[in-house]
Parts: sequence; structure tokens; C-alpha cells
Amino acid sequence: MWQKDQSKLNSGTGAKGEAPSTAAGESEARAAKTCLERQAVAGPILGLDPRMEAVVERENLKTALAQVKRNKGAAGIDGMSVGELPAYLKEHWLAIRAQLLDGTYKPQPVRRVEIPKASGGLRPLGIPTVLDRFIQQAVLQVLQADWDRTFSEMSFGFRPGRSAHQAVAQAQAYIASRHAVVVDIDLEKFFDRVNHDILMGLAAKRVADKRLLKLIRGFLNAGVLEGGLVSPTEEGTPQGGPLSPLLSNLMLDELDKELEKRGHRFVRYADDCNIYVRSRKAGERVLAGIEKFLEKRLKLKVNKAKSAVARPSVRKFLSFSFTRGRRPRRRVASQAIARFKVRVRGLTRRQAGRSLVQIIEKLSLYLKGWRGYFGFCQTPSVLRKLDEWIRRRLRAVVWTQWKRGAARFDELRRRGVGRELALKTAGNPRGPWRLANSAR
Repeated sequence: MWQKDQSKLNSGTGAKGEAPSTAAGESEARAAKTCLERQAVAGPILGLDPRMEAVVERENLKTALAQVKRNKGAAGIDGMSVGELPAYLKEHWLAIRAQLLDGTYKPQPVRRVEIPKASGGLRPLGIPTVLDRFIQQAVLQVLQADWDRTFSEMSFGFRPGRSAHQAVAQAQAYIASRHAVVVDIDLEKFFDRVNHDILMGLAAKRVADKRLLKLIRGFLNAGVLEGGLVSPTEEGTPQGGPLSPLLSNLMLDELDKELEKRGHRFVRYADDCNIYVRSRKAGERVLAGIEKFLEKRLKLKVNKAKSAVARPSVRKFLSFSFTRGRRPRRRVASQAIARFKVRVRGLTRRQAGRSLVQIIEKLSLYLKGWRGYFGFCQTPSVLRKLDEWIRRRLRAVVWTQWKRGAARFDELRRRGVGRELALKTAGNPRGPWRLANSAR
């Protein structure tokens, strides 16, 4: 479908709502394509400032649309779904493109939703319209290609080719080099309190195109629809749009550069920042100095209740922790294990009215994702114990579903259990959880 839409997305020919000067638009698009071909994917041309022409370039738009489709996601305030976006673009893209190129495009307010936080409480999200997500993604691709190479090597969050596992491994390397005290910095409501003027000042140092800067400011100030009313957004970068992580990295790159300037060993993943030092006294001094820098330079506050100077073994970083000793090993943080057990208990409830096959299908999906992330730990005994615990829960489910003694006896015999043991087990008055741990 995209191929059929391209004449309208890029050339500007033969449709209602067409922007003035079609021929000029075609020449402009061809020139942009020649100079900026694949910029968003392969990287920018050195010395060339990001421009709006690169945002609306055909290949960049094609990549952006494909990414929005992969991300799926809920509708914004206009109710348009991701599936409806291609048809909408086919009809309206010419006018939208003209607005982007002349700097008059106005983003719509985001829809406020709240999702549970892993640590408890609710996290507010701002869901942009699907069209705004598409435009944000197109802008992201151009800006990220230009900005990413300038970010710190110790920044790992929301960057191409970088991951949380790499951040955890870097932290482990610092600890192994005898920097065994961590300054764990927690920024208080970071995404809600980003100062727009400071952020736009940082963006203006990297982008000369006033249209792009105005568009970014428009996304920041779009407002929030909540309870039927639109409230202005005077600070913060609402989580939920593709552009938010990049703008957050731009803001916190100032922190990275300051840490590098001071010679600190640090790792940052989004707003999660850990600094590794050799002593508690040095850690206290570093925490006080960075707190002052954040408040003065970026107008950000450190959450003193959640920040700490401590041994890495008693703190968590990206849901991992580390064992003590000269050769620290990665382990799953206790909080992550507790959340895991809560989730598994919910998926394996004995009175859920589902068959064992249905329970295992849903459980398997969760376990694959969990194992894909936490399999990076270096404490296999913990994983074995969790596996044993899950199997015991599933045996308890089966025992409950067999219901009565006669059915339990028959099922045990069918599985090769001796007659005497089957009789004894089937008539045992103990509950399913106790019996699920019985030795055969």
C-alpha cells in the first residue's frame, strides 16, 4: 500500500488539498532525496544540519510508517487507529507536508493514561495521536542519526545498538575494578519536570532549522487531554511519544558531559544514573556535587529518599544487582524476583477456571520475555529454584483440577505411580500446595 501512496506522500501531484507550487515541491523533494538519501538509517552527512526536508523525505517517511505499524499502540484523542493511518495519509498527506515545510503544523494534545509502575503506584503516559506519532518518528530518525554519535559512550538508554545488558555489564566492570561503592542517583519525576526552555536551548545548539525547532516545541507544548479538559504542558516530556526518549537523552547528555569532565566512572540508562567510586566518603562528596549541578544547570531535583551511596550488592540497577567480592556476579534483584512471583501467581491461580494447557500458554509467553532479559544473570541456582517453584505451582493446579480421590487415584496410576502410593496420595487430606511438593 505504501508504494501506491508515495506519489502523494512525496511528489505532490494531482490531488485535492494540494500545496501551492507543485513543481517546486517535486524539485524540492528530489533535491532532498539526492542530498539526504537514507540519512535517517545510515547516518547524516557530516556538517549538514538536520532540516525539515530530511524529515519529509520519501525513504525516511517509509521507515517511520513501518515503525509506527510495528509499535502498534492505542489511539490518541482523535480515536484514529494505527490501521487507519495509511488511508488517512493517502488523502491528507499533501496538506500535512505543506504545513511541515512552511512551519505551520500544529500537534494535537496527548491523551492522558496511567499504567502501573513496577515499584508500585501509577506512571502517567501521554498518548499522541497516530498521525503525531508518525511525524515524531520521522523527526526522531533524522535527529537521532545526527545527535547519537555526539552522546556519551556511557549512555545506553534508547540508543541504536545499545542495551540495558551492556549498561549492567559496564557497571559490573567498574565494581570489578574495585570501585565498589555506588552513587545511585534517582531524579525526582524527571519526565514530568524537564524544563522546556533549557531543552529547547540545547536543541537550538544542534538544529538551525527554525521549522524543526518550532515543531519540537509544539510537541512539548501540545497539552494534555484529561477528564474532557485540555491542560497546557509547561514542563516535562510526556512519556508515550517516539521523540520523548531522544529529548530526554539530549537533556541528560549535559549530565554525562559533566561527569566525564570530572573524571567519574558512571553508567546511565535514560534517567537511571549510577556513579562508581572507591569509598563512601568520596561517594557522599560526589552526590552533593552532582545534586548542585543538576539543580543549577538543568533545574532538576534529586530524589533524596531514593538516592543513596551504598554497596552495589544492596542496590539495584535496571532490575539487576551484584554479588559481593572481588569478582562480582550479576544477579536478579530481589525486587524483580518478588514482582516475578506476583505475576506467576496470577497466571497460575488454581481457581481460574482454565485448563492446564491454557495456563501454560499464557505463562510461557511471560516466561520467555522474562528469561530473555534476566537470563543475563550469572546466578543459575536462582533460576533453577524459580523453575522448581513454577513446576510445583503447576502440579498444584493439576491436583486441584483432578478434584476427587477416585479421579486422582486413576490419574496417578495412568502416570505410572504404584497402586499403594497412588491410594495413599489420593486420600491424603493435605492441601494441593503441600502435596505438590511430595516426593514420588
